[in-house]
Amino acid sequence: MTAPIAISMGDPAGIGPEIIAKAWAARTASAIPAFFAVGDERAIRRVWDGPTRLIDDPAHAHATFSDALPVMSVEDGGSIVPGHPDTEGARCALHSLELAAGLARSGAARALVTGPVSKAQLYGIGFTYPGQTEFVAERCGIAGENAVMMLAGPGLRVVPITTHIALAAVPSALSIDLVVAKGRATARGLLRNFGIANPRIVFAGLNPHAGEGGALGREEIDILIPAIEQLRRDGIDADGPFAADTLFHPRARARYDAALCCYHDQALVPLKTLYFDEGVNITLGLPIVRTSPDHGTAFGIAGQDKAEPGAMIAAVLMAAAAAEQRARDACC
Repeated sequence: MTAPIAISMGDPAGIGPEIIAKAWAARTASAIPAFFAVGDERAIRRVWDGPTRLIDDPAHAHATFSDALPVMSVEDGGSIVPGHPDTEGARCALHSLELAAGLARSGAARALVTGPVSKAQLYGIGFTYPGQTEFVAERCGIAGENAVMMLAGPGLRVVPITTHIALAAVPSALSIDLVVAKGRATARGLLRNFGIANPRIVFAGLNPHAGEGGALGREEIDILIPAIEQLRRDGIDADGPFAADTLFHPRARARYDAALCCYHDQALVPLKTLYFDEGVNITLGLPIVRTSPDHGTAFGIAGQDKAEPGAMIAAVLMAAAAAEQRARDACC
């Protein structure tokens, strides 16, 4: 029997507890493999009247999963009022993330799915990482810059080359080395997590019309084209840079397995427009499988039974598929 999947609950005042519970409720209809939540059980009980059961060992999740949502408890998250985050909830979210990541690293869980957190709340308790991706990477002994954030939906995968920085800082943050590193990690990740033997990657230009041959900016000429040429010398099927406004229609998407974009919104706008309720954040370059629903805490609807679990379900299914792909490769 394979190990279950660990899901860190995220901020207990957000929609994480609700979408985890709703994912468990859809376990049969969506063919969801066994998982267990890590966090304060009370956060689930505040928003859901279904069955839960505390476990003290991930191995017990399988026996529980058919009848109740297994929960591995951490220290309590304070008063837990849905929609009203506080310091205790932030600490609970961080401790849940750390425990779940540790279980995945040890092999007690075969993959890690992370629930949505509030960075503002985490920063208030001393969290110094740009996001959960970098935290998990550090816990896995991987430098943050070597962990690649990929956003994936049923018909599109995108990678932002730069992530949570101001738009004005993007041009100076781009470099040939950075673009090459992200391209290599993306190609490896497509093989390792999705089983794509000869991945095709493309690059979006930074400037309108991909710079118009330098008339609208030189980043394509000075950075992106040399990086793409290096990736091709490495044997990677890389192409571009292409104008971003023509890169995401259906015929264009059929020509590649992943698109690398120069900045955060250039990647996330098309993904969220097409697959808002199905988008998954998967981290490439880690020794473990880590996914997350591609949305935030949604404090404004927490506790109102309005949260859609589609992205959480998709994150669990993608984590399971990636773990199975890695296991097949390890066997062969």
